[in-house]
Amino acid sequence: MAAGEHLAAGAEAFPHIRIVMGMVIGLGVTRLLSGVARIIQHPAQYRLYPVHLAWVASVLLMLVHFWWWEFGLFGITQWTFGAYLFIIAYAVLLFLLAALLFPDSMYDYAGYEDFFISRRTWFFGVLAATYVFDIVDTLIKGQAHFARFGTEYLVRTPVLVALCIAAAWTKNRAFQAVFVAGTLLYQISWILRLFDTIV
Repeated sequence: MAAGEHLAAGAEAFPHIRIVMGMVIGLGVTRLLSGVARIIQHPAQYRLYPVHLAWVASVLLMLVHFWWWEFGLFGITQWTFGAYLFIIAYAVLLFLLAALLFPDSMYDYAGYEDFFISRRTWFFGVLAATYVFDIVDTLIKGQAHFARFGTEYLVRTPVLVALCIAAAWTKNRAFQAVFVAGTLLYQISWILRLFDTIV
């Protein structure tokens, strides 16, 4: 097989890749919305936890945002299977975040606080991985795309990873609340400032 046959033309490959990404991201959105619907339908079934609900909002925003910013992949002129596999793996990590917020069963837990605190190591481990994956994803889109985010991007990523490590380690409820509030506000600010969503 010739070397060129290992590459797929961007215009032909992108719609296919976007469909596969969409399926995985759609599963994540479905998981979150089904979980929220279950809370609305049975509000007294399990004790709610504001930090958990805030992470639900944050991950939902991440999933929607991911679908938007991955349109930048359209500019890639040649695709390798490795790049394709990486993008799908990134989407899978985001799905896992959604799955880690709403388990298949809550029978082993007293409520959402008990569940979230007991699963925090997994949740924040996966969240930290998404921040690392984001760097590679941004580089795949080209140096010009990477440079667009400036010094802030280079500072925010290690800070967020370090905070995820701290959140995975501590059960301190105040820290957990401040972290999710700060992350959610920063995420909204980042989208509004860099992705032209203000009309």
